[in-house]
Amino acid sequence: MKLEIRNVTKSFKGKIAVNNFSMEMQSGECVGLIGPNGAGKSTLIKVISDIINLDTGEVLLNGKKISEMKKDIGYLPQYPNFYHWMTARETLMFMGRLSGLNKEELKRLIPNILTKVGLRSEENSKVGTFSGGMKQRLGIAQALLHKPSLVVMDEPVSALDPIGRREVLNLIEEIKNDTTILLSTHILSDAEEICERFIIIKDGTKIEDTTITELLNRNSENKLIVDISAKDQKWIDVVKKLPYVKDVEVIGLKVKVKVDSIEKHKNLLLQNALEHKVDILQFKMNNDTLEEIFLKLVVQK
Repeated sequence: MKLEIRNVTKSFKGKIAVNNFSMEMQSGECVGLIGPNGAGKSTLIKVISDIINLDTGEVLLNGKKISEMKKDIGYLPQYPNFYHWMTARETLMFMGRLSGLNKEELKRLIPNILTKVGLRSEENSKVGTFSGGMKQRLGIAQALLHKPSLVVMDEPVSALDPIGRREVLNLIEEIKNDTTILLSTHILSDAEEICERFIIIKDGTKIEDTTITELLNRNSENKLIVDISAKDQKWIDVVKKLPYVKDVEVIGLKVKVKVDSIEKHKNLLLQNALEHKVDILQFKMNNDTLEEIFLKLVVQK
């Protein structure tokens, strides 16, 4: 499976929602499309799913136009819209027929997919009685029913309570081992938990395509923080003379040490502290958190 988005632009009434956007995805990836509300995530998701037409550019799946490959895509909207009077089983039967599956296939597939999403015991319950989390799990079931090569999810947990969020996140974590997933969200912690790669979008434009590790490393100030006890303050003079130390900042008993390379020198600094019998209360890297980095990227002018 290969998804290619090439220079896609989409506007509504003269306002650009997605601006010259390009990206690629390979089989087996779980990619988070991250951005604040109004960044263009849902528009892009709908373009990829061939729900709305793009203005310029193209979307290809396995080298073919996305309009020719809709049966290979599973789509989960932010708010799955089911008929409340249908049971879970009837809903999947109805959705499956729309996807081109025959009744015999569906009779075989539906029990398995309901088991997978934890709803087998509710197959004859009406959807109108379901909680938000249960509806979302049913939505995932309908997205997976026809065994697509790509599953696209639009804000899958943003409208759920903490219990529903946890249920759905656990399910996505499980199914990502069997399929390729692109999900949009403005909740960074969710993407951090289940996605290996981030694509950050702002005002319809891609501003980052990276992994968590790369993003954290790139925003590292190469500073190590060592909290020491009062009796070990003389060690600070030793640290200042180390050849790989660029700067030392002391705030009370907190010592901020800037080094040439965190990876190369963190163990050397720790070893030096132990050799001088320093009572270390805390030893950590002074990196921005992922949320702080994200805010800088999407808020900066």
